[in-house]
Amino acid sequence: MRKSKKQQKHLLSVLLIIAVFLCLILGILLIIRKSGSPETEEVLIAETAVESESQIPETTEEPTSETVTETELPEGTVTDISLSFYRAFMHTDDEDIIPAVRMSPADALDLSAVWESSDSSVARVDENGRISPIGAGECVIRVISVSNPDVSAEITVKVYPEDEELPQPEHILCDPVQEVSGVREDIQVIGGITYVNDIMLVNKTYPLPSDYNPHGMTPETEEAFSALRAAASEEAGLYLFSHSDFRSYDTQVYLYDDYCSDYGKEEADRFSARAGYSEHQTGMVIDVNWPGDAFNDTPEAVWLEENAWRFGFIVRFPRDKEQFTGYKYESWHIRYVGKDWADKIYHSGFCLEEYFQVTSEYS
Repeated sequence: MRKSKKQQKHLLSVLLIIAVFLCLILGILLIIRKSGSPETEEVLIAETAVESESQIPETTEEPTSETVTETELPEGTVTDISLSFYRAFMHTDDEDIIPAVRMSPADALDLSAVWESSDSSVARVDENGRISPIGAGECVIRVISVSNPDVSAEITVKVYPEDEELPQPEHILCDPVQEVSGVREDIQVIGGITYVNDIMLVNKTYPLPSDYNPHGMTPETEEAFSALRAAASEEAGLYLFSHSDFRSYDTQVYLYDDYCSDYGKEEADRFSARAGYSEHQTGMVIDVNWPGDAFNDTPEAVWLEENAWRFGFIVRFPRDKEQFTGYKYESWHIRYVGKDWADKIYHSGFCLEEYFQVTSEYS
């Protein structure tokens, strides 16, 4: 059955209204999409930022040197101070003592130092590090780097009344020390005399007081040398004798000055000690038979080198050790150190300075 015209018009009107309504909705959606709201933009921006960050590769670079420059010291700054000794025991009337000071690096721009005493009524120290005993008690002598005040070293000084005995050096038999750093407890100065363990230490770094005088060979040295001579004669038919042994401070002054006149100071320092730095003053050293290069490689020299240790002696300045001892090879120069030490030092292959890791340098 066909619809009437009135019904058809009504249907067209409804369809037209629906079409217009849809167009309005579509137009509104287009406008919103083009302009967008502020909140929508913020969300989009945030999402974009997160997405961008996630695309940046992570880095694990180490800090450059510029980040640690604040803790680095300027080039040429002193970084360490070491001393020839760290403990001293003195009488109030003892001679002054002066520690040898070594700063590192050796080529630092400013090697100057300031000295101070914790108690000048016990011991005083001058600008050159000369320590003078004043009164009984204990104090600390400190040396401080001028270029780097954070670097310093200390010496404990104990001063005794004149009528009170000083402590005896400690005997600590040990193996060779390969690496030494920090405070050396095995080195101490007693009455102006330096000991490493219980060995009296005398070389270009460690002097004796000018008034030290045993008035000849010590009894132990003389007895040991008698036994050595007898063995050389019985075992090898060799005749050994003392050409020179004890020499006083004053005698050494004369000898050294004479050598300087003949050979010049630089060459004299290779074979003769300055007064106060000579082992002959200890009364424990003997120059055997002939103190000169002509003695080297003789049967007597060879026997001494191979057997002196059995009697408590060492060849003090061995071959090829001048860089450590400060003296050229002297096959005739033997030093009494006792059988225990002589055994250890000889069989170590070291000279005394190497064995105990000490220097022999005039300062």
